[in-house]
Amino acid sequence: MRIQPIVLLIIIVSTVASGGQATYPPDIHPESLSRLPPVQRADLDDEGKRIWDAMAGTSKTIGRTGPSAVTMHSPKAAEPIYALNQYLRKTVAGPRYFEIAALVAAREFDQQYEWSGHEPAAQRAGVEQPVIDVIKFNRALTGVPEKDATIIRLGRAIFRDHKVSPELWAQMEKQFGRQGAVELTIVMADYAMAGFILTAVDQRLPADRKQLLPVP
Repeated sequence: MRIQPIVLLIIIVSTVASGGQATYPPDIHPESLSRLPPVQRADLDDEGKRIWDAMAGTSKTIGRTGPSAVTMHSPKAAEPIYALNQYLRKTVAGPRYFEIAALVAAREFDQQYEWSGHEPAAQRAGVEQPVIDVIKFNRALTGVPEKDATIIRLGRAIFRDHKVSPELWAQMEKQFGRQGAVELTIVMADYAMAGFILTAVDQRLPADRKQLLPVP
């Protein structure tokens, strides 16, 4: 689509007027880049501080953006959500398939924040860019390795059709074993939950993250 000259001029003027900085709606907090202000450890009760410290680990802090920053508004919910995600990262299916499952869920929610973190992570886990692009651009699975394609089919079936055929589930168990099949399903459910949360609070991308998904 060609951008008309007058539209381009408006975009340039708006960017210059804002000092080249992104502008956000009035309900977006400048630190959290979401509808919620960042949680301060000092404001938490003793149990909240314990959970904060457990989640922050050696970094001693929790990021200002993302799922943990949001869920810390309910520390007792944040703790098991964080623990589940940390376990799933060690799934018996392995990091490659963890990342593919996470990408499938992020894509189904058009979730830029999730995707911007997990496309680079998928690359580091050995997922080839053509496989990533099949998920990103909703392409046919022609030429996709069988195990990768099986996860993508499962995700599309769950998110779009709300049903999974006996044959597809049997293929998941064949490819990943029963535990692996269940855990990869839970990975998609976990990132669907994150998608719900981040979408609800309109989480925006930090300046150091590129928008990698096509804009709906």
